[in-house]
Amino acid sequence: MNNPRGVVLLTDRRQARRPLTEMVRAAVDGGVRWVVLREKDLPGAERAALAAELRDILHPAGGTLVVAGPDPLGGAAVHLPAAGPYPPPRLALVGRSCHDEAELARLSTEDYVTLSPVFPTPSKPGYGPVLGPEGLGRLTRLARVPVLALGGVDTPERVASCLAAGAVGVAVLGALMRATDPARVAADLVAAAGGTTVGARADR
Repeated sequence: MNNPRGVVLLTDRRQARRPLTEMVRAAVDGGVRWVVLREKDLPGAERAALAAELRDILHPAGGTLVVAGPDPLGGAAVHLPAAGPYPPPRLALVGRSCHDEAELARLSTEDYVTLSPVFPTPSKPGYGPVLGPEGLGRLTRLARVPVLALGGVDTPERVASCLAAGAVGVAVLGALMRATDPARVAADLVAAAGGTTVGARADR
């Protein structure tokens, strides 16, 4: 399975302007090919059903669903928090959230990481310290795996600055979840990322 790159959508149904599946479908229409399902507060069966529905949306476009947490919910791709588990599960694709050099040093068999927060973000006000493009570049050079930039990446200009710092893509939440026209916003962000959604494969 390929690693995420380009624009990766993180879900948050509480911030979504329309039902989550509609927002994801619109983002896919705009060129997004990677989605990370969060929604960890949902009951297990409901979350698994949502994962299946999102895979049905992504599959025709050649997209991949990554599930936040160690349980892939019937798939083969997960994204883990910095806190654990360690070692990571043996799956086709495993990512992890990192924020500093110490967390990067704990990596073992993970396939990619997110580094955050790159910019101030309305989703987590006060969360930091903010890395900025310079800090992102420094940590990206230390990382042994591909890096996605996360946190406040809400404009094409910020996407471009993250890629210039060495990230292979950006993870976006609020800019897409809160968008009145998520397909248009997605298309603009994907274009700024060089259209790097090709090569994604479905996780089932």
